[in-house]
Amino acid sequence: MVVGPSLTLQDLIEEIRGAKTQAQEREVIQKECAHIRASFRDGDPLQRHRQLAKLLYVHMLGYPAHFGQMECLKLIASPRFTDKRVGYLGAMLLLDERHDAHLLITNSIKNDLSQGIQPVQGLALCTLCTMGSVEMCRDLATEVEKLFLQPSPYVRKKAILTAVHMIRKVPELSNIFLPPCAKLLHERHHGVLLGTITLIMELCERSPEALRHFRKVVPQLVQILRTLVTTGYSTEHSISGVSDPFLQVQILRLLRILGRNHEESSETMNDLLAQVATNTDTSRNAGNAVLFETVLTIMDIRSAAGLRVLAVNILGRFLLNSDKNIRYVALTSLLRLVQSDHSAVQRHRPVVVECLQETDASLSRRALELSLALVNSSNVRAMMQELQAFLESCPPDLRADCASGILLAAERFAPTKRWHIDTILHVLTKAGTHVRDDAVANLTQLIGGAQELHAYSVRRLYSALAEDISQQPLVQVAAWCIGEYGDLLVEGNCEDTEPLQVEEEDILALLETVLQSHMSLPATRGYALTALMKLSTRLQGDNNRIRKVVSIYGSCLDVELQQRAVEYNTLFQKYDHMRAAILEKMPLVERGGAQVEEEAKERQTAAQLLEEAAPAPPEPQASKLLDLLDLLDGTPGNTQHPPLLDPSPEGALVNLLDLPCVPLPPAPIPNLKVFEREGVQLNMSFIRPPETPSLLLITVTTTNSSGGDVTHFICQAAVPKSLQLQLQAPSGNTVPAQGGLPITQLFKILNPNKAPLRLKLRLTYNHLGHSVQEIFEVNNLPVETWQ
Repeated sequence: MVVGPSLTLQDLIEEIRGAKTQAQEREVIQKECAHIRASFRDGDPLQRHRQLAKLLYVHMLGYPAHFGQMECLKLIASPRFTDKRVGYLGAMLLLDERHDAHLLITNSIKNDLSQGIQPVQGLALCTLCTMGSVEMCRDLATEVEKLFLQPSPYVRKKAILTAVHMIRKVPELSNIFLPPCAKLLHERHHGVLLGTITLIMELCERSPEALRHFRKVVPQLVQILRTLVTTGYSTEHSISGVSDPFLQVQILRLLRILGRNHEESSETMNDLLAQVATNTDTSRNAGNAVLFETVLTIMDIRSAAGLRVLAVNILGRFLLNSDKNIRYVALTSLLRLVQSDHSAVQRHRPVVVECLQETDASLSRRALELSLALVNSSNVRAMMQELQAFLESCPPDLRADCASGILLAAERFAPTKRWHIDTILHVLTKAGTHVRDDAVANLTQLIGGAQELHAYSVRRLYSALAEDISQQPLVQVAAWCIGEYGDLLVEGNCEDTEPLQVEEEDILALLETVLQSHMSLPATRGYALTALMKLSTRLQGDNNRIRKVVSIYGSCLDVELQQRAVEYNTLFQKYDHMRAAILEKMPLVERGGAQVEEEAKERQTAAQLLEEAAPAPPEPQASKLLDLLDLLDGTPGNTQHPPLLDPSPEGALVNLLDLPCVPLPPAPIPNLKVFEREGVQLNMSFIRPPETPSLLLITVTTTNSSGGDVTHFICQAAVPKSLQLQLQAPSGNTVPAQGGLPITQLFKILNPNKAPLRLKLRLTYNHLGHSVQEIFEVNNLPVETWQ
């Protein structure tokens, strides 16, 4: 290949931009890279920085340029400023911590920092801040700290920002940069002051000692911010009429850190926050940014109640802003505050509801989440009307969330059973295909438990089914209800609905339509077939039509439906005398799940309190065990205790053999600490129920002894495939600082093969201003947990 003359940087850029194909571009770059390599080999010191500049442009286009790394080191060591400028730029682009070559420039940076030439010092500090590794930060920390007192604001600002990078890399260096920060707060240069505030924030987030130290300077920070707020227009620092909003925002963030969980600091800044909230101009985006940070600070510290109401009202005004970004920020912030300041947020409910009609999907989703969070027992009827209207017109991707939210809110705050049934029916009619899987079971249980509404429910469902059979959950509930209460539908003596004359033939024809529809799922056909079978005992007409339909589905391709039809056909033929008894109405479904567990816990707690208040006389161990086992299942009067043991040695063996086989209580399993970091600690306690030896109950307790709250805490777990794991919902997602109320979560592990137990945990949470994610394995569980 014939290599032409070397190009200048400008000519190289023009040729690359003029290439019509990628092949032409690669050809130009290959030729020029050959010239650059040859120039590096020749070692011409006057051309080295020009060749490296071209190589950096090639690197920015994505082509390999690693062969220029050593040239960067040579240029940095050169005494000429033009060489140093390109050399430091090349070091920032071509070197990183993964290559040991970056350590070779440590001595050059140290020499440049001590020379006293401001442009060179600035280049060295920028390079150190960009690609300084842990080793470089440790070696050069004292050199950077000396530059804090340089007379030039340009060098001081860059040194402070480099110190921020060093603390992030090596938190142990905090003690070096802590003393000069208090002096730097007296700076008048806004750039130096902004860097100092950023450095103090990093120190406070990583060191409890620094946090306590800088709480003493809260009055000084308050005075700086008050001066900014009251200062008039300044050409140098004002943006859209707001005096240095960047510095104001940073000071507000630092005040938020210093005032969190500290009464005295919060009280010191209350008046200032009120002044900023009322005097900031909101006609410009810079003012809105300052105002938003003020709201966050008010909500994060221990502020006065009136100040918190003012912050919520500011967010309410944000909802009226024409800028979609500001409205989104307001909705997100109100969603965070709805639990702690529910009544204040409730005042802005009409505006939040109006945001449901936003065309922007992210805005309408946030408005939906906030609207659902605002529902309570006093406004449930009005809010449900708004949400149901939104359900009919909302985008398809929001319909599932809206339907689920309405069902959950109705279940929690329903004023009457009839209103609850009507609400669920409306959701099933408008968005039946988007509801949760348990909606059918919940509605059937609700209707079954409301005996006075059986006639009303079956007529409503029959009318809805006659209008539309495409919503499968609605069809399933309607088929179940018609099968159970079809006789009430025919009688037609319901005063709560309009008069509706329904004949037996109409009911059978409607269910046959469901069976024959191509829209019906196999599960829906099963509901309809069972409803037809139950109607054979509830209707007075001839059952030949029902018998023919059942016999037809005896040869259905769906195995589940075929088996059901064959069994029903057998009832008609062989066990017809038992058909009426077998197909009786379903009994009232008892409550189960979490409610029963909570009631059991309450009864157990009450029993323990009674025992502590009035201790019983000593009893044999076996009698105590039987009382404990019968505590939830029977009454004390029905309990049959075994005879007391004969204390004589002669009768001990005989009486022991005569005792019923009662399992002894298992030995307690010791607790285990599985995680600890910066005051956040996870402990596990274990229980193996005697009646289910293969089941292990693990209670995970998360405590926080640090100075900052742990928020958005999520604990996830995984076990080997031979085990089954069920995670219960945690008691919360926030652990307050200084030993506040812990979070508890229950793990249920089924281990039928008694395999060795291992757990893999993933923790995600926010602590001290940082997002933390830890993934680790717990393989030191006590042997008693699985053997």
